[in-house]
Amino acid sequence: MKAVSLANRISDWLKDRLEESGARTFIVALSGGIDSAVVCGLAARGVGPDRVLGVIMPSASNPDDAVEAAKVAAMFGIKTLTVDLTSLAETFRSTMPTENALDALKLLPAGASGAEAPQKLATANVRPRLRMTTLYYIANLANGIVVGTGNKSEAMIGYFTKYGDGGVDLLPIIDLYKHEVRSVAELIGVPQSVIDRPPSAGLWQDQTDEDEIGLTYAQLDEALVAIESGDVSGIDRSVLDRVQSLHRGSAHKRASIPVFLQ
Repeated sequence: MKAVSLANRISDWLKDRLEESGARTFIVALSGGIDSAVVCGLAARGVGPDRVLGVIMPSASNPDDAVEAAKVAAMFGIKTLTVDLTSLAETFRSTMPTENALDALKLLPAGASGAEAPQKLATANVRPRLRMTTLYYIANLANGIVVGTGNKSEAMIGYFTKYGDGGVDLLPIIDLYKHEVRSVAELIGVPQSVIDRPPSAGLWQDQTDEDEIGLTYAQLDEALVAIESGDVSGIDRSVLDRVQSLHRGSAHKRASIPVFLQ
């Protein structure tokens, strides 16, 4: 069974990475979602639950997120820390320059002044970047390694925040499509309530990944697998166009930082 092989190989890979690093523990952001639950479970299987720390970081979040995250921690027997970032996020936002200030300096693109989307996205991205900073602060104190929870489906369309949830030391499930993550989740005993939750990055209240992406994960995975195979004949044209557009537009997120070499 593929899920069994994946779970075993990833757990062994994680064990090797911790041993070679000389670090003491894995640090995992526990969001209450399936990806972080799978990473938590695989890490605990690989190095033992006593060497995995789950960090729960609410930020004006859905209270159910913390409830489901606690279920995951209990299932796999790991310790947790809760760091409420709500007030910090609000303080950060209140100190940032306003759109009016940028507009006065003629730094906004034409037509951007007063537009809701750029402001909403800029504000939303503060949360994952504060979470990243929190994880590394804890990792520094605990001699830990920050383990990311990104999967292949999201990586291929850039559905992550640069230097936010994309800022990690290890990416154990980055080569797994979302449907493969689900299969592994069912195998290792992730709570069913977590598996069944609508995926969300917790960027704002009632935000869901599928609404923001504009596709279901089933559609996304089907298109990505078809593109990878070189045969897209069975994919709806509108779905294919959407996926290819997202992939092209997010290429900078997957590329190394350009550097000047003299």
